[in-house]
This record gives sequence, structure tokens and C-alpha cells, in this order.
Amino acid sequence: MHPIKKQPIRPDRIRRPPLTGWSWIDRRFVREKASRLDRDAILVYFFLAAVSDKNGLSYWGDSGIAAQLRLTGATVVRAREELERQDLIAYDHPLYQVLSIQDPLPIRR
Repeated sequence: MHPIKKQPIRPDRIRRPPLTGWSWIDRRFVREKASRLDRDAILVYFFLAAVSDKNGLSYWGDSGIAAQLRLTGATVVRAREELERQDLIAYDHPLYQVLSIQDPLPIRR
């Protein structure tokens, strides 16, 4: 068997950082956090990461998030509370902040 060569399928469509705006998802979110969240919390997290600035800040309101994601306002609130409990976002009305993912605490022996 020959190893698969990793190269772009569509070299004309390689992603580049946007000229304006900012968006980034830490891979550790998928590896370490997503499995602990329900689907709506993951969706809200991805949305907030996409609309936040380089400091993770966003002024999107719950009703706007709900409309964009086709969720109810109550669903957005539950997702926000879950993301706060998991230490993934901070919320101080009307401001959201997507937080850096903390390294796990070392295990003491």
C-alpha cells in the first residue's frame, strides 16, 4: 500500500485569513470539549467563534443568534449557560466572549 499524499483537492480554493474580521476554532474544542456538549451548545459556540473579533468578543444578542441559527431564544439561553458551565465562554449582557481553552490541570501524585 502506498501512503496517501496529502495535497489540496482544489488548489484554487485554499482558505486564507480574511482581509477583515476574524474567525478561529481551537482544535482542542473538538478533541476535548465537544463530546461534553449538546448539539445546540456546539452550534452556538461555532457561531460565536465565527462572529467574534480577535479578542473573542461579540455583541450579538440572543434573539439575533436564535434567528440566525433557527433556534428558540430559550434554546440559545440554555446553550449559553452550558457553554459558561464548561468554561468556554463568558457572558455579561450584552457582551459574549469566547474564552481560550485552558490546558488540563496536572494530576498531583
